[in-house]
Amino acid sequence: MIQTNYNPDVLSCLANLSNDEVFTPPNLVNDILDLLPAELWSNPNAKFLDPVSKSGVFLREMAKRLMKGLETQIPDKQERINHIFSQQLYGIAITDLTALLSRRSVYCSKTANGKYSICDTFDDEQGNIRYKRMKHTWQNGKCTYCGASQEVYDREDALETYAYNFIHTNKPEKIFNMKFDVIVGNPPYQLSDGGHGRSAKPLYHKFIQQAKKLNPKYLTMIVPDRWFAGGKGLNEFRDEMLNDKRFRKIVDYTSASDAFPGADVPGGVCYFLWDNSYNGETEIEVRNGNQIDISKRYLNEFDTFIRYSTAADIIKKVRIHSKSFMSEQVSSRKPFGLATNERPKTKGDLKLKYYGGYGSYPSNLITVGNDLISLWKVITSKTSYDHAGQPDKEGKRRVFSTLEILKPNEICTETYIIVGSFDSEKECLNLLSYLKTKFTRFLVSQLSFSQDITKDRFAFVPIEDFSESWTDEKLYKKYDLTEDEIAFIESMIRPMELSQNVGEDE
Repeated sequence: MIQTNYNPDVLSCLANLSNDEVFTPPNLVNDILDLLPAELWSNPNAKFLDPVSKSGVFLREMAKRLMKGLETQIPDKQERINHIFSQQLYGIAITDLTALLSRRSVYCSKTANGKYSICDTFDDEQGNIRYKRMKHTWQNGKCTYCGASQEVYDREDALETYAYNFIHTNKPEKIFNMKFDVIVGNPPYQLSDGGHGRSAKPLYHKFIQQAKKLNPKYLTMIVPDRWFAGGKGLNEFRDEMLNDKRFRKIVDYTSASDAFPGADVPGGVCYFLWDNSYNGETEIEVRNGNQIDISKRYLNEFDTFIRYSTAADIIKKVRIHSKSFMSEQVSSRKPFGLATNERPKTKGDLKLKYYGGYGSYPSNLITVGNDLISLWKVITSKTSYDHAGQPDKEGKRRVFSTLEILKPNEICTETYIIVGSFDSEKECLNLLSYLKTKFTRFLVSQLSFSQDITKDRFAFVPIEDFSESWTDEKLYKKYDLTEDEIAFIESMIRPMELSQNVGEDE
């Protein structure tokens, strides 16, 4: 039997583990660091900060580059090591455990001044990788800094509070009392907000905002794509990002597993280079499986971030030809005021559509949406067909799962939203044909970065004349799409069969 020596990078192994904290693989770290100007690695005065150190991989890989870049300026190896670790590289660990892990990865010792530390100038255990246990500041059951739930995170001293040092202060500059040239990292993505089920509040944007307060020359982080469309506390942040012309480049992974093997981050992830001295268009590189799309444009050409330049061109054509869009007519959550867990009653004059089928329901219990009861209605599940709003292995999406028609006197729970309501069945059937076109589902997908289908996802979908039926061919012609634009849509969207209720793909 042939034996093969296999000595994997321990940080690569960590990155492949299923964990609440997403560890960054070394190869991805180096892709991110490649965005920075090469001259930084030969500058002995440049200072680097990872404010969210987990495994220490960012600091370690930066140390490797500095060791090579400063070789001629500081030829003595030990002197060079001491200079880099004591004067250039700084980290803020997110937990006590990651502080130990980071120091072990960077200094080769869990204590900076330990016997086996490769840097022999530190006189304390932490070195330049700091960890300070912080407390949340509670107000009305939420932390004023991060929005964490007091019920979930108001813990005894023996348990981790996840009150991250970098964002639980109004003066982050006081942590190290110095000016940083570069800030890099992979921040925690969310914390439980105490809502129903597994409800969580986004967190990563706070690290970006806090980092900008330090006024570095360069900032680069890898974060979820969900800020592209805003929502759940991200609308203001999205606007800030889109209108900031200091972004030189964004690299976007439509599927997070292409960046983090085994990770499941709804909507994908992206990393960026923010350059404080830059003011111009952003280079956008979209990675969809083996396909790479590169364009250069301003981020704020729309109210949301559009990944592909071809998609942006299509949306512009649609807007030229249309004045009204379906987000104006799609219902919000709970079109009839009934929660997902609502079930049919023993008897009633209405028929309730719920997750599991149909059943009787009395009209006197309906206090919302009474004007819709007597109409024909088209509904869709509020949950997308695509897992976490991501494309399949071929890079294609279907978008909608359930699409059905509700007759007069038929209602539904919040498992569904109403896409349109009419006096006649014919109009419903025509809307159904419209929703099943690749054209329509493509436009919805441009705003879908999670598993939820909400009314705002229809903001690019024009309202058509539903007295007639619609096909892709008619829509492509109406909006003057080129062969390349048509081919792009066809390459992004899976087909759907045209029977009334959606089944399997063709």
